Parts: sequence; C-alpha cells; structure tokens
Amino acid sequence: MTAPELTMHVPHAVTVLMSFGLAGIGCLAIAEKFVPLFPSYILLMLLGLTVPDGGALVLTIAVTTSGSVIGGLCWYAIGFALGPQRARAAVARYGKYIFLKLPFYDGLADAYRRNHFWVTLAGQVIPAVRIYLALPAGALKLETRTFLAATSLGCLLWNTPFLCLGYALRSSGYDLAQVGFWAAVAIVTLEGIIVLAIRSRKFRKGRCL
Repeated sequence: MTAPELTMHVPHAVTVLMSFGLAGIGCLAIAEKFVPLFPSYILLMLLGLTVPDGGALVLTIAVTTSGSVIGGLCWYAIGFALGPQRARAAVARYGKYIFLKLPFYDGLADAYRRNHFWVTLAGQVIPAVRIYLALPAGALKLETRTFLAATSLGCLLWNTPFLCLGYALRSSGYDLAQVGFWAAVAIVTLEGIIVLAIRSRKFRKGRCL
C-alpha cells in the first residue's frame, strides 16, 4: 500500500484527530495503547507522512513518545489499583474484548520475575507485548521510576524508526505496510540478538567463576 493509498484508507476518527496537529497526534499515541485500530508501525508511518520538515519530525517524535508513555502509565495505574488477583480476574473475564488472553497476560507477569527494567524496555519494542505490558507491571506494583524510565526509552526506540521511515518515504511508491512490517521484524530480531548476546556473556562469566 503506497502513501496515497494508505491515506485513503485511514479511519475517519484518525483523520479528525490528525487535523488538530500535535495535540491530536498525542491523543492518537495515547489511544493506540487502548484501541489498536491497526498496527502501531502503520500508524507511526502514517504520522510520518504528514510531517513537513525535520523540525516538525523531532516534535512529532517527542509528542508520540510522550503519548505512548502516558498510555502505558494509564495501564500501569489500572493494574496498580486492581492488584495482582483482581487484575488477573479482570483479564480472565474481559480480556477477550481487547484481544488479551489470560495465558498471554500470565506470561507477561512471569517475565517480570527476571529483570524489571530490561523486561519493560524490551517489551516496548515487541508489537503485541508493548500494548499490555504495563498492566501486570502495575498489578505487581513495580518501582514506578524504573518502569517510567524503561517505558520512555522503549517508546522512543520504537516510535522513532517508523516516524522517520514515513517521513523519508512520503513521496515514494513503496508499499508502506510491507516496509513497516519488515522494519518491525528487523527491530525485534536485533533485540533478540542483543538479549542472547547478553545472556551468553553472563553464562560464560558464570562458568569462569
């Protein structure tokens, strides 16, 4: 789907919010954490298409990152208010309405037993995980500053490449959906390689002791 085709298929609500400039873009970034109308990388590339120059691109990156963090903090607050048992019960009962299955939620909660910062950071650059990761983080009452720092960095690392891609390809004939998909695959693959390298290094150090 090329840039002109993509803009023709944008939901009306998205078009309306985009008409409000940076304020609307921030609202879209928050809403994306709750109502994923389409993959976040498509939304971010679409926003990149509308950026007129480099200065506006920097502002858009800052606004979308802030919006993504606010959306994550909302999920964190919901989890914090519910606590572990009630949050899990809510997911079991209502999760199907937001495409959040209980085994997936349990997997996210279990991941936090390893490393709070790195799990949060890594989760922000995995498409399905990044939306709901903050819910178990809040339910388990993880340290807020650690969560906020990791979420902010992770959102910046996720949003920036796709906004820049949209900006760079706004006048091209490339299929933006395909470009975005493979860019997401590349980011997740790179993340996996880094995680494996860190684990391998720790394992070798442990054997040497």
